[in-house]
Amino acid sequence: MRVPATLQHADIARRIPHQGSMCLLECVSAWDTQQICCEASSHRDSNNPLRAHGRLGAACGIEYAAQAMAVHGALLAEADSVVASQRPTLGYLVSVRGVTLHVDRLDDLSDALSIHAERSGGDSSTVLYSFTLHAGSRLLLGGRAAVILDAHGLALPQRSATTPPKS
Repeated sequence: MRVPATLQHADIARRIPHQGSMCLLECVSAWDTQQICCEASSHRDSNNPLRAHGRLGAACGIEYAAQAMAVHGALLAEADSVVASQRPTLGYLVSVRGVTLHVDRLDDLSDALSIHAERSGGDSSTVLYSFTLHAGSRLLLGGRAAVILDAHGLALPQRSATTPPKS
């Protein structure tokens, strides 16, 4: 895997829509055209926006993986001069499958999170990823995700105010 120039939190925030404390990733440690590895320590922050009822559940790790996928897509778009010259691609996480949680929560882990996402298929409109989160050598969760690209083109047609809905 290729190791880019250091990408820190501010570099990541410029590339994804998640801002402020919702930008959960601390750095990109390595990436290439098929995969990305990121690090995060925001799971230990008592003000983490995903915390609920005084805890950060393990399923919140899916958001960490989704942000890694978003950064990966942005980096690929920057590397591809054809895509970079077009309007920005807007992607949406549309499904997760086969998610296995190996822990109950993330906020009680002292090690930094290591997030790995790898493209496992797709085309010009969708991308399939597999992902894992680790704390040290401990596997926390893993699964697969589908992302729809260029969601600008997916807008539903607008109904006229005078046109009744179809029944």
